[in-house]
Amino acid sequence: MSEPTSRAVPEVESPSAGGRNALSHREIMTVLAGLMLGMLLAALDMTIMASATKTIADELHGQTIQAWVTTAYLITSTISTPLYGKLSDILGRKPMYLAAITLFLVGSVLSGFANSMYELAAFRAVQGLGAGGLMSLALAIIADLVSPRERSRYQGYFMGIWGVSSVAGPVVGGFFAGAGTFLGIDGWRWVFLVNVPIGVIALFVVARFLNVPHRRVNHRVDYWGAAALTVALVPLLIVAEQGREWGWNSTAAITMYVVGVLGIIAFVLVERVMRDEALLPLRLFRRPVFSLTNIVNFIMGIGMFGMMMSLPLYLQIVKGASPTESGLLTLPMTAGILVASMGSGILISKTGRYKRFPIMGLGFVSVSMFLFAQIGVDTPMWQTMLVMGLAGLGLGLCMQTLILAIQNDVPARDMGVATSSATFFRSIGGTVGTAVFLSILFSVVGSRIADAFASVRQDPAFLAALQQNPDFAARLQSGELDLNNTEFLNAIDPTLARPVLTGFAESIDTVFLVGGFVTLVAFALAWFLREVPLSDKSGIQRVADDDDAATATPAVVH
Repeated sequence: MSEPTSRAVPEVESPSAGGRNALSHREIMTVLAGLMLGMLLAALDMTIMASATKTIADELHGQTIQAWVTTAYLITSTISTPLYGKLSDILGRKPMYLAAITLFLVGSVLSGFANSMYELAAFRAVQGLGAGGLMSLALAIIADLVSPRERSRYQGYFMGIWGVSSVAGPVVGGFFAGAGTFLGIDGWRWVFLVNVPIGVIALFVVARFLNVPHRRVNHRVDYWGAAALTVALVPLLIVAEQGREWGWNSTAAITMYVVGVLGIIAFVLVERVMRDEALLPLRLFRRPVFSLTNIVNFIMGIGMFGMMMSLPLYLQIVKGASPTESGLLTLPMTAGILVASMGSGILISKTGRYKRFPIMGLGFVSVSMFLFAQIGVDTPMWQTMLVMGLAGLGLGLCMQTLILAIQNDVPARDMGVATSSATFFRSIGGTVGTAVFLSILFSVVGSRIADAFASVRQDPAFLAALQQNPDFAARLQSGELDLNNTEFLNAIDPTLARPVLTGFAESIDTVFLVGGFVTLVAFALAWFLREVPLSDKSGIQRVADDDDAATATPAVVH
């Protein structure tokens, strides 16, 4: 490979000033704009769907199978994440990132013209194939361009994308889902078609400006490892989504457990055989920082997604907020994430120290979970929003810092697979957390609501309201209170609705309490993280140095 020409960059504009292959701040920001647009596709799609799924399911007459739309997307995005990481190390980041955006756009267009829930699930699977690379490759590309010491200040922009999407997604999703038609097309279809202009711009910026040196590595692609990983994850992800309806100890669920475990065993055996060419090289797990950080990532994903799942339920069911209002009410969390990620990035850049931030962040998240476990029907919204702000500060301090620790620890040649592993383990943790916490919620909510009704059985106001609503009294007497659709709470007397709201609030409190203990485990483990001094060279520069060292090393004659 010919040596790339050095460029003279003013020290004030260069994040890795003075180094060979260093890019100026302007060049990095141009590339970053394209990466942020790509990441916006994935982030916005998740939050838009959260507020539009019910409407879409009604339009396509598939309310009972809507979970498969989420499951299909989740399966393909999770499985493709490590594959993107490995292929980008072999083929280069740019072609793989362009492929990810293209697949996501194709899936979006197809989803926008789906005519049944089964079609939509299949097209969402295509979207997921693209989404698996949008997050992990963006972080890997920044690792190529910027040294670890300076990287966190740029990664803070990515956190901003997630913050913006968490607010804009429910608003945009609610608007399109509620619109009859827009430009002659059903409103709900724009939930997917809105991705097209964003994706086209991202494609142009990445294709035009992401021009960084890459040396092609002639490795075999670990197709057997990918197949084994598919066998391992597909059954486990399916049971995570469907287990509550099937029953966690049903025949179908047990079959999924067995197949998943066999897939995990097969994956480990294949990776041992493939060695350095493995999809996820096992030698990386011999690195204490890599192993421990991914364990923390997994556990944090469980708690974090449990919190993200529980808060909208509290706001929408207990407080009666619409999906759009729910998104706006989480602004304090978004602000906390932005402030903490940007602030910690600046401090890491100045001091070179990073271990304190995930410890503080996980501590804040744990405290916020325990505080959330105290909220009820009558808790003022300002108190809940303050706790949201604290939770946001915690997430902003640790999410990007943990990825930075992994990137700084691994060899430059493994940057793609290492970065994707962080996203992969957090995603798996999120899937487990969502499944576990939903199971806890719906396991206890029935008894909590029954206890709440028992406590007001002799209350004159409740009895009077019950007499005025004979239909509700009959449903209550027969035990036919359907919790799959809580819209009835908006139509009945508030006195009758209150025991249901109390039961939900207490059940959600239980979820937060369990989540608090889960994040406490991650907090305790973070103390054992070894702080490796941050390199002042970008991934490209480290690869160039490795090439120079290999060229300078004389051949050993036997």
